[in-house]
Amino acid sequence: MDTATLAAIKPLIEARKSLAGGLLPLLHDIQDALGCVPPEAVPLIAAGLNLSRAEVHGVVSYYHHFRQTPPGRHVLRLCRAEACQALGADGLIAHAQARLGCGWHETTADGAVSLEPVFCLGQCAVGPNLLVDDDELHARVTAAGFDGLLKSLREPA
Repeated sequence: MDTATLAAIKPLIEARKSLAGGLLPLLHDIQDALGCVPPEAVPLIAAGLNLSRAEVHGVVSYYHHFRQTPPGRHVLRLCRAEACQALGADGLIAHAQARLGCGWHETTADGAVSLEPVFCLGQCAVGPNLLVDDDELHARVTAAGFDGLLKSLREPA
C-alpha cells in the first residue's frame, strides 16, 4: 500500500476502532476518502478493529455500495426498483450497458463512467430514474436522454 493511502486510512481506523459495530462506518469513511476500499487495506482494517481479514472482506464484498477499485470520473446509478421497472427501467438498463460497454459495478474502458444499480431513488412516479455523481437526479430517462447525458459527461469541462 502506498504511503498516501496508508496515511489516509490510519486516522480513520483510529477514529472508529473503539466504536461498537464500527466496521460499516469505517468502510464508508474509507470509501468517501479514497473512492473505494482497496483490497490491500483489508488487513490493516482487520488488525485495527480486531477482526479477521475474512470478516472485513466478507462485508466489503457483500454490500454492493462498496467498491474495491476506484470509480470512473462519473458514477451513474440506475434505479432497479419495481416502480422503475414498470416504467421501462429494464430496457434503459440494457441500453446503458450496451452504450457503455460495461455491466454493473464496472467502469468504461476510458475511465469516464462507472455503472451501479440502486434500488429506489424516491421518484417512483416519474421513472425510470438515474442519479449522476450522487447529486444530479434525472427522471423519465429514455434511451435518447441517456445518450445525451452520456455525451455531456464525456465532453471536456
